[in-house]
Amino acid sequence: MLKKLDEILEKYNRLSEEMADPEIIAQPERWTQCAKEHADVAETAEKYLEYKKTEKEMNESFAAAEAETDREMKDLLLEEGYSCKEKLAEIHGQLRILLLPKDKNDERSVVMEIRGGAGGEEASLFAAELYRMYCHYAETMRWKTEIIDLNETELGGMKEVVFSVSGKGVYSKLKYESGVHRVQRVPETESQGRVHTSTVTVAVLPEAEDVEVEINDKDLKIDTYRSGGAGGQHINKTESCIRITHLPTGIVVTCQDERSQIKNREKAMKVLKSRLYDYYNTKYQSDYAENRKSQIGTGDRSERIRTYNFPQNRVTDHRIGLTLYSLDTFMMGDISDMLEGLAIADREAQLSTAEE
Repeated sequence: MLKKLDEILEKYNRLSEEMADPEIIAQPERWTQCAKEHADVAETAEKYLEYKKTEKEMNESFAAAEAETDREMKDLLLEEGYSCKEKLAEIHGQLRILLLPKDKNDERSVVMEIRGGAGGEEASLFAAELYRMYCHYAETMRWKTEIIDLNETELGGMKEVVFSVSGKGVYSKLKYESGVHRVQRVPETESQGRVHTSTVTVAVLPEAEDVEVEINDKDLKIDTYRSGGAGGQHINKTESCIRITHLPTGIVVTCQDERSQIKNREKAMKVLKSRLYDYYNTKYQSDYAENRKSQIGTGDRSERIRTYNFPQNRVTDHRIGLTLYSLDTFMMGDISDMLEGLAIADREAQLSTAEE
């Protein structure tokens, strides 16, 4: 561990010198690359410098205490030494976490897809509520959300909604939301007061950059059509809706949110790039991520990651066994505690694997 930290510190110091070099400052692209690499190692390097400083202070305190003849001063030096020792152990734990492999997608924006699963109209209604929940959370994080494709029901539910969430570190927070979400409650249409169970599937895809996904025009089949959903006078009058099929993979993307065919095409291509990035990335890195199929699941009640129980006002995440009795505020976007719990569990699992 210390050898790896020495290498990181050496890189940090080298990059610091390069960023101050007038020759490199005069080359914007090279300086930007140095700054990016410097930022990637800065937190770990600075924490290691704190570790070395604390270790030095600890050793000096214990050495001085051993040579000290005055009892009161000796006790004071020993107290300082043990205080440094405790701090050293804390920093050591922080460094272990910082040395864990970074998810290269953590800082990215995402494309989210929410679809009603088992449960018919009730599933569509809950899909709409989940969408609003994520939008409320995004607002608290000062992220931007934008609908890409939407298929609504007559009762106000959403059979399917595809939307982007843009901002710093979005994927690092929302990546744990992929899977099947189960809801238990009494639907408004239930006259007998019986609790129904429905499911909704959620997929979180890191947004791909242009340089990462190469798409050949010959691999695309692009269709235009008129929207069949509920809407204003514009609906069904112009063929502004876009359907793009990526022939090699069979991935299909649709977008009908904008009135402009050009804007719909831009949004559809954005989703297609994210889906292809996810498809190829998980195909070759299966050790670090599940593929899209297992991420989505089938929407069956048994394939669940979380249960929302409205009668008991509780939400339970089955992966980490965490239950919160605040479903009302949770559905208003107060999901930070759950996301933090998942992130901590993920780090602990990584640390456990690293120690084996």
